[in-house]
Amino acid sequence: MKPFAVALIVLGILGIVWGGISYTRSEKVVDLGPIEVRKDKTTNIPIPPVIGLVGLGAGIFLLVREKS
Repeated sequence: MKPFAVALIVLGILGIVWGGISYTRSEKVVDLGPIEVRKDKTTNIPIPPVIGLVGLGAGIFLLVREKS
């Protein structure tokens, strides 16, 4: 249970600090036979700080509960 608690703490801190995940994907804009035009599109997935706090709190709770 200890590794799971530590992982929750680390993920909670990362969720608070980063605040979201962004990724880039390429999509086709024009396709005229051998000519192809692509555009990179960046998408953001926001992670509310509350979720990071919940993960951090749950990890600390599990870690403290394990020691007692």
